[in-house]
Amino acid sequence: MLDLYTWTTPNGRKVSIMLEETGLPYRVHAINIGQNDQFKPEFVAISASSKIPVLVDTDGPGGEPYAMMESGAILIYLAHKSAKLLPQSERLRFDALQWLMFQMGGVGPMFGQAHHFLRVAKEPVPYAVDRYTREKDRLYGVLDQRLAAHEYLADEYSIADIATYPWVARFEWHKTDLADHPHVKRWFDAISARPAVQRGMLVPAV
Repeated sequence: MLDLYTWTTPNGRKVSIMLEETGLPYRVHAINIGQNDQFKPEFVAISASSKIPVLVDTDGPGGEPYAMMESGAILIYLAHKSAKLLPQSERLRFDALQWLMFQMGGVGPMFGQAHHFLRVAKEPVPYAVDRYTREKDRLYGVLDQRLAAHEYLADEYSIADIATYPWVARFEWHKTDLADHPHVKRWFDAISARPAVQRGMLVPAV
């Protein structure tokens, strides 16, 4: 059995979407980061960085329980466990991994900073808003260019798309009009229509 410790964030939703897409059975444990649940000793024991999501596999490598943090690593783990959503073709597999890293190193951190300074900063910080808005727009441009020539980030639907989708789903938070990025919008609409994605976006139910 898989136990998912998560909250309603883009990084958390990556893993619940992946679990719904693979059909692997799992249990959900809500970690309310607004109430600092992530700092409780029982959670810190399985998450060295006190961040969600965390996946605990009771039948991990060697048949032993195994806890994993870091959403990108969890996606790779689940792709191997299920033999799904990481292309078999060597070229496409590396395409999927590099676009996964693009999300982990670029889209997530930069969109997240844009969210912070646009939505929750206690006072306006114009330099930060300008810096992260410009970088967010640049990243959308990279995605749009890629998706102009490819149906999905690695040609076939993969963990790269699953990782990126929940961040783009907050386009209103970072003040982006998807109509300005038509290829991203086409991709976004196609993924939004997937039943597993719709279910995964509702985890945890709060």
